[in-house]
Amino acid sequence: MSPPPKTEPARVFLASILIFCVASLYLCWPWISGQVTIPWDAKAHFQPQLSFLAHSLHRGAAPFWTPNVFAGMPQIADPQSLIFAPLYLALAALVPEPNFQEADGVAFLMLTLGGIGWMLYFRDRGWRAAGGLVAALAFAYGGSAAWRIQHTGQILSLSWFPLAFWALNRALDRASFGWGMVAGLFAAFMVLGRDQIAWLFCLVLAAFVVYRAFAPPLPDGLGAGKRFLNMLKPLAGGTLVGLIVAGPALLWTIALAEQSNRSEITLEGAMRGSLHPASVLTAFVADLFNVHGPLSGFWGPPSPGWGETGLYIARNMGELYFGALPVAMLLVFGLGRGWVFRRPAAFFLGALLVMYVYAIGKYTPVFPALFDVPGANLFRRPADATFQIGAFAAVLGGACVSDYLNASAGGRRAPLGYGLLGAVLLACVGVAVVKGHSEAFPAIGFALVCFALSFAGLFAARRLEGWPTLALLLIALPLTFDLSLNNRPNQSTALPPETFDVLREGTGNETIGFLKQKLSENTAPDRRDRVELAGIDFHWPNAGLTHGFDMDLGYNPIRLSLFVDVTHAIDHVALPEQRVFSPAFPSYKSPMANLMGLRWIAAGVPAEQIDKSLKPGDLPLIKQTADAFIYENKDALPRVLLPGRAVAADFAALERDGGVPDIDYRHNVLIDRADCARLALQCQEAPATAADGARPEGQGDAKITTYENTFVEVEARAPAGGGFLVLNDVWQDWQAVYVDGVEADLLKANLMFRAVKLTPGAHKARFQFEPMRAFRRFLPGGAG
Repeated sequence: MSPPPKTEPARVFLASILIFCVASLYLCWPWISGQVTIPWDAKAHFQPQLSFLAHSLHRGAAPFWTPNVFAGMPQIADPQSLIFAPLYLALAALVPEPNFQEADGVAFLMLTLGGIGWMLYFRDRGWRAAGGLVAALAFAYGGSAAWRIQHTGQILSLSWFPLAFWALNRALDRASFGWGMVAGLFAAFMVLGRDQIAWLFCLVLAAFVVYRAFAPPLPDGLGAGKRFLNMLKPLAGGTLVGLIVAGPALLWTIALAEQSNRSEITLEGAMRGSLHPASVLTAFVADLFNVHGPLSGFWGPPSPGWGETGLYIARNMGELYFGALPVAMLLVFGLGRGWVFRRPAAFFLGALLVMYVYAIGKYTPVFPALFDVPGANLFRRPADATFQIGAFAAVLGGACVSDYLNASAGGRRAPLGYGLLGAVLLACVGVAVVKGHSEAFPAIGFALVCFALSFAGLFAARRLEGWPTLALLLIALPLTFDLSLNNRPNQSTALPPETFDVLREGTGNETIGFLKQKLSENTAPDRRDRVELAGIDFHWPNAGLTHGFDMDLGYNPIRLSLFVDVTHAIDHVALPEQRVFSPAFPSYKSPMANLMGLRWIAAGVPAEQIDKSLKPGDLPLIKQTADAFIYENKDALPRVLLPGRAVAADFAALERDGGVPDIDYRHNVLIDRADCARLALQCQEAPATAADGARPEGQGDAKITTYENTFVEVEARAPAGGGFLVLNDVWQDWQAVYVDGVEADLLKANLMFRAVKLTPGAHKARFQFEPMRAFRRFLPGGAG
């Protein structure tokens, strides 16, 4: 696309920025005013993560490990912990208890910054400010940015990309090391998302560098080799900063992936997350499939009306609408006049097409080859590429607006393009007729109104060259109106804040209040009881992160594989059927439940409906609230134990087949046979009965003196024959233990917990999380 005859005055660009910011405030006002809040993952997962981060920082604790979920998790390696999200980290550092509005506000602020990134790019390319304004609005409030706003981590990765792209383009234009460093910084912030959005955008940035080597935006008389040499300086600056800023976090996540439940995804699993090709129609008619209505009224793919698709994606994931004006300009003039085939717009067109092919996954024969690209098998949902589709479509639509404003009268004729737009709208009508959903006709009619208003505003703006600010308003107002209605708050993106009251620090929820009271009443030097919140509602499982109590389960797609092998815990426990048991942890009345210290169980249904093995009286019901049935497991063991007897066990067999010995774990500790031999421990066979292994001399005593996120200090007195100090927090090789100030061997005890051997007498032990140990696996000969 060619630049205009002369660069627009800075005041026009500044006016466009101001209009965009005001439009952004209007579009996100329902959320930041507190009328509604971003639901689902934004509250169920990210709000508790933000609360944990803020609480940790304000009490001076390191937020790198949490004991609150899954018996312990390495937050520093979890891409969704928000530790490496700059604006959320700043919010957590400034506000002790971030509320819903503040958390939502950061998400919208990030999208606004992303939109400004595109406006800066348009300015550098010499494209019209009006085009940049359209691109910014469509990018920030259209497509997956609007419809998947609840996926906070992906929103962050999406938002950093325009800034990284702008800075990279500027660095390449100027062959500047400094601007290369800026690009590297923005790209590093994007990479810190460590999700599929960031991965795909990294590929796009790499492809753009290659594209620029062979196709500069303007003729320069240089060959590709010379251009590439000119790129080395900015690329060196970007690489340097990127490695410094994002490298450690990326390595931690890679190391965690090797120890997690999802080190890689299968091709078949990824195909279930494909985008249905018919979803592209939603780019033209927002509510074609009744996505705004109740779930029962949604008729788009993969609902039953489309047959057995084998897809596993939510209805909002297929919504692509990014505004009538940008999509019409892309189709009518971009394709109808061929404007999108000029460089550099051709790059965005190519990226858009590649991302669409990737997104539809199983519906294209090339997806298996795309799945072989390094990194693809880490992600389970190719439909996530809708974020890229929306971003590139927004840029192309804005670029076409720029070209339209610069074109002559003859250059604005596009009969083919208008025919294409008519054909797409007829296709929408045809799908509604074939599927028997005439209720879609009003949505199609409203789409026609939006197209008409958008074109009217654009045509009027074209005639107001002498009034540039008014022209900007005539373009922005219809698009803002369009997006405010077609992408308005709905069940997928906005719910009443009261829905999530349980995730407020000062909640008056009876269930949370009762559990906190019981935890407080039953404190003891050796105890730190755990809670389970099972089958209550979608947003409950991570409540422990908000309220500071420890749980055996939680909500997170990433869990330590050791914990999963022992418990079979899945990523969520919002529904009763999602609370699964395992051979090693077969029931609430089992040795593993007791070792876990699982004392309080709050379930959305009677416990017998979750654990079918329970007999009357096994778990006394101590309270019933509006949310839950609350039970007490009186056999739950303390967090620290000091048995004197090591019992040899085959951990792999116990995980696989069950049969964890029902012995007195105050006097006995299970040690894997391989560790018994490797460390020359005097391990015995399991006692025939619990009484056989319960000799008084076989037990010492221990008390917790300090319990923090990343370290636990214990004062212990081992029995005459020595003993094993057991900390019933999940074992990981990033942990260490020090006895009387000297590092000792950290044992894996009782299948998945931590222990250290003590000599007779009094000792002070410190169990400590040391994340730098994760890097050893990347060194030559490092531990895996």
